Amino acid sequence: MLVTCSAMAGAEREFFANRDPEPWMDEAGRLCAAAVLDVFPAPSRAALYCGKGNNGGDALVVGRWLKRLGWIVEIYFSDGPEGLSPLARKKLAEFEAELQGGDPGCPGPRPLVLIDGIVGIGAKGDLRGSARQLAADLNARRIEAFATVFAIDLPSGFDADTGHAGPDAVIADYTLTISAPKTGFAVEGAEHHVGRLVEIPLDIPLPPGDESRRFLFPSNLRPRLRRRDFGMHKGDAGRVVITAGSPGYTGAAVLSALGASRGGAGLVTLCVPSEIYPIVASKAPPEVMVRTYRNFEEIGVLSAACHAVGPGLGPTPGAGMGSFLASSAIPVVVDADALNFLAREPKIFSRLPPARLLTPHPGEMARLVPGSGSGNRSELARSFADRTGLTLLLKGARTIVASPGRPLEFNTTGHPGMASGGMGDVLTGLCAALVAQGQDLHDAASIGSWLLGRSAELAKRDLRIAGESLSAVMVAEHLGNALRDLQTTGSI
Repeated sequence: MLVTCSAMAGAEREFFANRDPEPWMDEAGRLCAAAVLDVFPAPSRAALYCGKGNNGGDALVVGRWLKRLGWIVEIYFSDGPEGLSPLARKKLAEFEAELQGGDPGCPGPRPLVLIDGIVGIGAKGDLRGSARQLAADLNARRIEAFATVFAIDLPSGFDADTGHAGPDAVIADYTLTISAPKTGFAVEGAEHHVGRLVEIPLDIPLPPGDESRRFLFPSNLRPRLRRRDFGMHKGDAGRVVITAGSPGYTGAAVLSALGASRGGAGLVTLCVPSEIYPIVASKAPPEVMVRTYRNFEEIGVLSAACHAVGPGLGPTPGAGMGSFLASSAIPVVVDADALNFLAREPKIFSRLPPARLLTPHPGEMARLVPGSGSGNRSELARSFADRTGLTLLLKGARTIVASPGRPLEFNTTGHPGMASGGMGDVLTGLCAALVAQGQDLHDAASIGSWLLGRSAELAKRDLRIAGESLSAVMVAEHLGNALRDLQTTGSI
């Protein structure tokens, strides 16, 4: 559910009319600090950018927790400490009284984290005066020091109702949305200011909101996970058949099989053309069965709970693919060159049954729906699903999942380091594995997109590498960690 700022502010006013807000500020700050620590577990450096209201108070609570854990923390105010609200002033006193944890003189590189607590949801209009100057300073430092910005509730200067970013609006790498995400976060292009969206749940009754759209968080994904019975065997865990690869594109086949294997499928069969069999068989995970095929009639008779078709197939896929896609009673994840085939064959495209999950990137979507390249992605995804009756996973910085009769869902995980080849191949295999294990197509797409993004986050953190150096293999190898993370309360 998405809510407006005014509705959320009204709900908070009503809730705190006869309650002390301090315990909730302390809890919000603690959870925000936990989100920072998820990304930067080791003591680092932080700068708090504090406005005069409760948003600044939240930032000071975050700083107190970080200071306790050995971080070096500095503070910048929009109106000086004397301009703080009474509650924020109390949080400043608690920060100053907190003993410095760890060894602040410890040598070694320390990443810089900037905490945006300049304004909250109660602010109206563009930033002005000292608040705007503080936001401009924060943005400049983000660039100069390659710092990471965590915005509390919303990026200051960003209208969380409309998605409008005013002059000098903060560019956040992470936005820690308190209680519920705001409607403006789902506006086209908002991700450039919002960044990675993290849910900060507080025990405050939510106002009515938009139930037709929602962001993917552990709180709404974890209940969809399936728990394995103790006595199950590999056949019960799902059989995935992947048809992929062609000369020059052997990696796509291997990566999709790796995604299915790490995604939990009990049995994975990878079908490839005979001319690339030796290469693929030598590269595929040892638990994957690799075989050749001549046409899709051979594919159709294989035992499978889910098929995946398309990665690296090339422009001339095997004979009978159109008939297979249009008639198979087994769910099929359709990607890459299989999507390009459908774009060239509109009659077959129109005959696809509902048990199909299409996973296009923007270029493939533009070929499937000519003229859609510059349109609104949310509207495009919704209209496509309603018109075709199919499930759509529209890839992008904010991947969208759409299917008839279900809320439009926006993924929250991942980072720019995923802008490299092979990520979609891993996702195809992963989604097929989830379907084979009993998830419906929509939930498989939602869980799969979240897991892939979270895997990329964990790979970057745990391997201690720059996101730009991330590879699809690294991401696939962290899928198990991401799934464990989703199964565990407290994950972001």
